[in-house]
Amino acid sequence: MVEPQNHSAMTTLQKLERWADDHRPSWLSFIRALLGIFITYKGFQFMANIDQLQHLTNSLDLSFAGVTLAHYIVFAHLLGGPLLAFGLYTRFMALIQIPILLGAVFFVNSPHRNDLFGNSSELELSVITLVLLLIFLFIGSGKYSVDYIRHKMKDKKISKRKKQVHTHA
Repeated sequence: MVEPQNHSAMTTLQKLERWADDHRPSWLSFIRALLGIFITYKGFQFMANIDQLQHLTNSLDLSFAGVTLAHYIVFAHLLGGPLLAFGLYTRFMALIQIPILLGAVFFVNSPHRNDLFGNSSELELSVITLVLLLIFLFIGSGKYSVDYIRHKMKDKKISKRKKQVHTHA
């Protein structure tokens, strides 16, 4: 008996999410796409300067290997950026970017470290990127996204199955 309640609660949550997707301003999808493009660009920038990135991650005195962290940053940006831009697995892609941006804001872009990958505006860019990632973590991808199309197709399949069950019953 508990399962149907969870199912109806999930259905209500899904309906609420669909309503929010349908009523969200379309400019947020544009911002999401720009964010994905920017993160992809940073991934290529980090990949081109992997030695500097490894030196930076090694200098943070973390308990795990700086080389591994540097490669994680490049991989997460090169994978997550395009997927964010297209709105595919948006919440998960934002989630894997957030630790990187937290590190950028609190460890890397402090005033005495801003000579590695740019000037002092890197801190502001990191903060803006972090805030946008947090927003998309909570609100999702929106109407103009691959996630939205996938969910619509899934909803159509479910309603088609329900109609088939009712006609055969």
